[in-house]
Amino acid sequence: MGDRSHGGVSLLGPSDEPDRAVSMERERIEEPTLPVAAVARRLGIAPATLRTWDRRYGIGPREHTTGRHRRYAPADIARLELMQQALLRGSSPAEAAEYALRATDHEPEPPAESVPVPRESDLLRAAGARSAAVLGLGRAAMAMDAVATQQLIADSIRGLGVVAVWDDVLRPVLTALATRCAQSGESVEVEHLVHECTLAAVIGATPAVTAPRNPRPVLLCCAPEERHALPLYVLRAALADGGVGTQMLGAALPADALAAAVRRTGPAAVAVWSQLPGSAGAELFERVPRTRQRVRLFACGPGWFTTDLPDRVDRAEDVGDAADRIATLVGAAR
Repeated sequence: MGDRSHGGVSLLGPSDEPDRAVSMERERIEEPTLPVAAVARRLGIAPATLRTWDRRYGIGPREHTTGRHRRYAPADIARLELMQQALLRGSSPAEAAEYALRATDHEPEPPAESVPVPRESDLLRAAGARSAAVLGLGRAAMAMDAVATQQLIADSIRGLGVVAVWDDVLRPVLTALATRCAQSGESVEVEHLVHECTLAAVIGATPAVTAPRNPRPVLLCCAPEERHALPLYVLRAALADGGVGTQMLGAALPADALAAAVRRTGPAAVAVWSQLPGSAGAELFERVPRTRQRVRLFACGPGWFTTDLPDRVDRAEDVGDAADRIATLVGAAR
């Protein structure tokens, strides 16, 4: 029986190649895997977050056998760890997922010491350049044109919605500016300008909720050591668009003050934002008093990703996720 060949050249190669191929395939199949719950414990995040990352961004097990629960191989876990590292550096979930997928497709990130300080054109490309809004905002900000910067943000919010503008326009520009500031110390004034223009535009786009869907308010605050309150204002605007009534308590709220606010208002929910890991401590939620009516607790933002949270606390990975979860809760409670 002749061997299979093409043009007289054997496709099997040396006689031991079939056995080696079978052995390699067996090793691949028998590679140790972990279930969702075990991976979640290893990374310090909720299983629901893993499922959300898989569903939204494709960061999940590469191999899946029909009829079985999904299991994560070492390469899948390594990809999740890369995503988590990017989140802790301030990337949005979509940006972090894109980075992790690209890095594990053999396009490693260059060493930090070899990354050049971006010029203005590089800044715009680093911001994503995904839309005319990003380009226009970048140019207006670099020109220190506050009127144009705020107007561009306000126009984008009217056209796209506040969460989409935050994720796809503002975060890329703010992240690029923060990177430039960290690497060279330049453009601090530009970052401050964009921050203040964003705050003004988001507040201006937040409708007054005179007849809220929820009889009990949703309290919004930052963790006691967290001063990055801008995402919280975006969350308030998104909730207000859906008719959800909130009370904004702002940045760096002490734990005692949060406890007092809960006792005085009997809220439907409390959302605590943390941008940086150092500002997040799970003990904060233990100090929230229990009331006659259940108060739902949400740990929002990337600062909570590595924090082991109490069972009664839900984790929301970003502004959009928090807005969806809270709005659903309020709708179900009516």
